Amino acid sequence: MMRNILRVFLAGLAVLTIVAVHAAGQGAGDTATQPTSGYVLGPDDQIVIRSIDVPEIPDKPIPIGTNGDVTLPLIGRVKAGGLTVEQLETELNTLFKTYVKDPQVSVTVAEFESKPVSVIGAVNKPGVIQLRGQKTLYEVLSMAGGPRDTAGSVLTITRTLENGEIPLPGAATDPSGRFSCAELNVEEILDGKNPGANIEIKSEDVIFVSQANSNMIYVVGDVEHAGAFTLGERSSVSILMALSLAGGLGRTAKPEEARIVRNIPGQSKPQEILVNLKKVLSGKAEDIGLQPQDVLVVPTSSRKAFATSFLPNALAVAAQAAIYRF
Repeated sequence: MMRNILRVFLAGLAVLTIVAVHAAGQGAGDTATQPTSGYVLGPDDQIVIRSIDVPEIPDKPIPIGTNGDVTLPLIGRVKAGGLTVEQLETELNTLFKTYVKDPQVSVTVAEFESKPVSVIGAVNKPGVIQLRGQKTLYEVLSMAGGPRDTAGSVLTITRTLENGEIPLPGAATDPSGRFSCAELNVEEILDGKNPGANIEIKSEDVIFVSQANSNMIYVVGDVEHAGAFTLGERSSVSILMALSLAGGLGRTAKPEEARIVRNIPGQSKPQEILVNLKKVLSGKAEDIGLQPQDVLVVPTSSRKAFATSFLPNALAVAAQAAIYRF
């Protein structure tokens, strides 16, 4: 259910962002003085064509039309969209040879406008990037300055189905039927642990990196791996899931006396919600949803000290008290 809601939200976000991409592209193109090898030209790109022996060619940027064509002196309409810079040069040299013995035509890209990609969320340089040639997800993230220190673990890609489905396991079409959406783990991309996820990025893709700090839950006390865990784009996570993230109960845990420590806006003292984990694990009690910034505290029957240094100050004192209260 939550994934469906997320995909509806991302589909709407993608529509708004794609519209903004086209608007931003009208005045913020990258300039280039040399052709980019392998770059495939497309509508709205602006190119400069030069030839010493063809003075009729205007020495100014020529926009490629929405149909991919440009119109030039002597030879008329020429299909430029879908060709690389080098392929267009070859084509123009062939066409101009009808009128000039050795035309020696060169093509440079003045403005890259045809392949916008939006990288938003917890990255260092969010915004619209114009792709030059084929770029992978890792390369596009690098162009956006990489994830911020406050980034979460979830990366979402949204792609218009006109560009095909995203070639990743778990990719799904959103309810509108217009977009393909997929979720990835940011660390797996950056650490190279999942090379198959480093897919080629397409024009008008929207890449969203989640924010972590405001969307964390914490598990402390007598568990195998206490720590902070991101909810990603979820609004809550079950107690059993949180306990699983923490590696399960410790050998000296007192699951019957577990607590959820929760900050309540406007109140100076955190709220404590009693939870009998033993009953939750056996299915005899409700598996309550943990909200962002909640702390699941598992008390201990031993004298072992448990770290709470990673907790916000307001919650650390309450969590320490709950761990050792017996």
